[in-house]
Amino acid sequence: MREYGFELALCARLEDDETLVARQLGGGVAAPANRVLDVVTVVPGPEFDDRARITPERIPAAAVESEVGPGRFRYWKRAFDCHPDRARSAVDRAVEIGFFERERRGSRDYVRQVARYPDWFGRIRAVENKPDLGAPGDLYTQLRKDVSLALVDEVVLATESHVTRAHLNRIPDEVGVWRFDPDEGIEEIRDPAPLPVAETGIELLEERPGRTDVRPVSSGEKARYRRRLAERAYGKGWRPRAYPACGRAGTTAVDGGDGLPYCAWKGRVVDPGSECGVDCDGHAAGDPPAVDREKERAARTPWVADPDGAARRQSGLDRFTN
Repeated sequence: MREYGFELALCARLEDDETLVARQLGGGVAAPANRVLDVVTVVPGPEFDDRARITPERIPAAAVESEVGPGRFRYWKRAFDCHPDRARSAVDRAVEIGFFERERRGSRDYVRQVARYPDWFGRIRAVENKPDLGAPGDLYTQLRKDVSLALVDEVVLATESHVTRAHLNRIPDEVGVWRFDPDEGIEEIRDPAPLPVAETGIELLEERPGRTDVRPVSSGEKARYRRRLAERAYGKGWRPRAYPACGRAGTTAVDGGDGLPYCAWKGRVVDPGSECGVDCDGHAAGDPPAVDREKERAARTPWVADPDGAARRQSGLDRFTN
């Protein structure tokens, strides 16, 4: 199976009423995009319901990390320690999705959280997909980066290949190994070891002949980026945002999880971004298949598509205080 179809099938298999699943998320700290995690699963924590009530969208990191709280309104420029353009963008987005409420006083905007940002997530797992271990590419370097940084609680390698002792010997001991077949499910070859997320990690930035550039990442910095990773997973999910505008396009399901883009002409799951379009020999003019991504996700996971919201108007003198 091609890697894209393998990845979506695994996401559908992992999705359940106790697990959020997302794909293709930055997994670094100094440069998040330098390490993209194929699949991320997040287990709800003690205050998950409070998070779900706020918004179904990703809350901007700058808004969460600002000094804007749920009590008094604050002048927005005094509450952010970042570039004003980024701060303004975060304020506007936080207001739009219902995390901030805004009040205009003269020519100034004052903001506050509609509710305290909760401690909402528990264990975070990263899954690296490599259907064919015969063509590993830089797999082993990627896994070593994940283990060294320890941003997530556990790391798993998922493959369709037969796993030999030689394969296991080349994979870091901390990494779990699954053999996955979309029809048969997951066979656990080796359990993952818990990673020290509360300790300082070492981020591998670049490797060159005779030299490896690294950077220590403190436990506090890791905690901040773990929250960012969990937020991105909450807001994104795994289903494609767009489906092929083609008369031969449809969807298929794995383990009850619908929304995998399927091509009747190719006879398999396809990547709409790279395999579909008018240049495809099998293209037939038509509308994209009707897929309600939010409905599918809400029906199968703890994610809430249309929460009541936490917005409220607070009475009292604090609304008139900086």
